[in-house]
Amino acid sequence: MSQRVIDASENVQDVPTPSAGSGPVRIESDSLGSREIPANAYWGIHTSRALENFPIAKRPISVYPDLIVALACVKQAAARANLEIGVLEPHKVDLVDRACQLIIDGKFHEEFVVGVIQGGAGTSTNMNANEVIANIGLELDGHAKGEYEFLHPIDDVNRSQSTNDTYPTAVKIALAFSLKHLLDELGLLRDAFAKKSDEFRHVLKVGRTQLQDAVPMTLGQEFHGFATTLTEDHARLTETTWLLAEINLGATAIGTGITADPGYAAAACRHLNDITGLNLETAPDLIESTSDAGVFMSFSGALKRSAIKLSKICNDLRLLSSGPQAGFGEINLPPMQAGSSIMPGKVNPVIPEVVNQVAFSVAGADVTVTMAAEGGQLQLNAFEPVIAHSLLQSITWMTQAFRTLRVNCVDGITANEERLGAMVGSSVGVITALMPYIGYAAAAALAKTALLTGGNVADLVVEAKLMGRDEVTRLLSPARLSGLEAMTTAIPVIPLPVTGEPLDTHGEEGTRR
Repeated sequence: MSQRVIDASENVQDVPTPSAGSGPVRIESDSLGSREIPANAYWGIHTSRALENFPIAKRPISVYPDLIVALACVKQAAARANLEIGVLEPHKVDLVDRACQLIIDGKFHEEFVVGVIQGGAGTSTNMNANEVIANIGLELDGHAKGEYEFLHPIDDVNRSQSTNDTYPTAVKIALAFSLKHLLDELGLLRDAFAKKSDEFRHVLKVGRTQLQDAVPMTLGQEFHGFATTLTEDHARLTETTWLLAEINLGATAIGTGITADPGYAAAACRHLNDITGLNLETAPDLIESTSDAGVFMSFSGALKRSAIKLSKICNDLRLLSSGPQAGFGEINLPPMQAGSSIMPGKVNPVIPEVVNQVAFSVAGADVTVTMAAEGGQLQLNAFEPVIAHSLLQSITWMTQAFRTLRVNCVDGITANEERLGAMVGSSVGVITALMPYIGYAAAAALAKTALLTGGNVADLVVEAKLMGRDEVTRLLSPARLSGLEAMTTAIPVIPLPVTGEPLDTHGEEGTRR
């Protein structure tokens, strides 16, 4: 396959190339040498090298806006802390602060161009942020991009910091921001199922276990179960917020706080809470916090749990709507698009199907996070970029999946009440409700007859003169069959011999099982 076709199939976002092309350039230098940078780029030489080194995913980190905002929040808090402890001049702090606020407000995100998959434990992302913030600040101060003698990406923007504390802190904040959006959509999806539960509260249907007919229930009860599942998932995901609250900002390189003032960590955390509105706290053991990625495994596990449980619900929706003629056909999903290029009129359950696929991806991402967490060595885990990408992609896809399932599917589901009623009437499962009154043997015989003839169970009971029509109707009412109307009185069992049923013979008289 040609490279052109491969690139087109990925449907990726364009990212800049490190070469300047034919446009105006500026020259920037680092410890490895000098190179040309596009004059209009807010990123610099470190970002340029990353673009050249990591053409892997062809997706820039700007595809995750919450991560870009989180990076700016961290840099803004660091600048304010550096001012508080007296290690950065007020004018430079003001420039950094203003530049960060512009990014927080949604500007300059397109300048965050390094790929989501990168070596270096996130150094390229941190350098990209430092360079963009510095060049925005320079322009605010009337200088040209690249005039770092006035505001330096590392000496000033990155003051008192290391990638090893700013990057994981930003990732946790980004996850906290993204989680809020996810929980909002999950709550709306739960409410949509609850609304359908109320709408279908009187619609009787046959419940199933192991795909075989069981006993009656209401369609409302089934959808209420879906809503309850999502309520539980909402609670479990909400509980993960505390996992993200512990940060290692101030740890610098490996957790010892080298190059940072002793008061920096507390000041930075306090300012970060003011900026983000979160309730963050500095880890009690910064060396452990810098090297350990267990929090990301726990968070990923909670995402996977929610995704897989919703996938099961989508399996049920596809099965319940199967047909429309030769399947279950109990509910109708909104028809969203033509389902076949060869079979006219076919409509497929495409919305539940796409949610299934999101769940499969989230489960795979969980494996990636697990392996990346295990792969760290000694004082640092170098694989946090793939952890961040996996988790942020999972949250993004899940949030969008929750919304499309609600808007394009659940809100428009209708019940095939006539078909459901017919299935309940001919289902042998309803005989279970009569067993305490007519006995197991009689009920089993009637079930067999109903299966052979396709007859209505209530009619068969009346025809057999086992009870009157009014009594059968009362006992087989939707409220009683679905358990909504409790039975509190003693039930007299009516032992009736049924021809053809097996007997246990003990001595001269047989005793029916």
